Amino acid sequence: MTDFSWNLVTDLRLMWSFHFMQNAFEAGTMIAVVAGIVGYLVVLRRSAFATHALGHGGFSGAAAAVLLGANPVYGLLVFTMGMGTGMALLGQRAANRDVEIGTLLAFTLGLGLVFLSLYKGFADEVYSLLFGEILGISDAGVVLTVEVSAVVLAGLALIARRLLFASLDEDVAEAKGLPMFGLGLAFMLMLAVAISIAVQIVGVLLIFALMVTPAAVAIRLTQRPLYAVLTSVAVALVATWVGLFVQFFSNYPASFFIVAIAFGGYLSVRIGQALAGRLSRRAAPSTPAPS
Repeated sequence: MTDFSWNLVTDLRLMWSFHFMQNAFEAGTMIAVVAGIVGYLVVLRRSAFATHALGHGGFSGAAAAVLLGANPVYGLLVFTMGMGTGMALLGQRAANRDVEIGTLLAFTLGLGLVFLSLYKGFADEVYSLLFGEILGISDAGVVLTVEVSAVVLAGLALIARRLLFASLDEDVAEAKGLPMFGLGLAFMLMLAVAISIAVQIVGVLLIFALMVTPAAVAIRLTQRPLYAVLTSVAVALVATWVGLFVQFFSNYPASFFIVAIAFGGYLSVRIGQALAGRLSRRAAPSTPAPS
């Protein structure tokens, strides 16, 4: 643990002098941007459970990759994309996805147990993905994260307007002739890829928080899609940056602080809106009863 000097400029310079912290901030920034944008669509499309399931399914993919002697991130990508495709095929409408997602989740978790039992030794790389290991990301990992993030953002840019329309009102979008299955499949694949890179920072068990909480904050603050996306990205960035900074001067994992900051923001918004609503009701003049 490094001592905190209470001189913010000095502390930032000290932290930035370490190469592993530079890698953590570079990868964390890209992941936060992707999570903020994709997470907004996750909330709109009521796909929070899908995010949770893809993260846990990706853990099984990482176990398979380690068993084969490959990079766990590649296993994450293969399994999450496979699960995303399965979810799109089996549950094409939001109201009918939960059972299909739960079935796929149970099957992939069973596969992960088999892969871990077949591995002779302790799979450190796999277990580190449970809670994230952003401080251990390598230069190659940063490059991979940036490249994959760029692909996801480019894909979203191509279908953003149609996907947003389909997310806001499935029935109207279908009546207008939009390719609902194609849009759903494309989104699930991009969500799978986003989760595969995001688990590096918060881990499989906490991925739900980074992908959903910033967007939940944004939607409570504004109903305009552009402002909501920007707010979601801003919350994710602040949580990631502050979480990494606090972790550098403490003995606790960065993923805990990132999740705690995001949750604190959500809780603050909920409490603030509740208090504002109560004050407005008290300030409103009472309407006299008709005689």
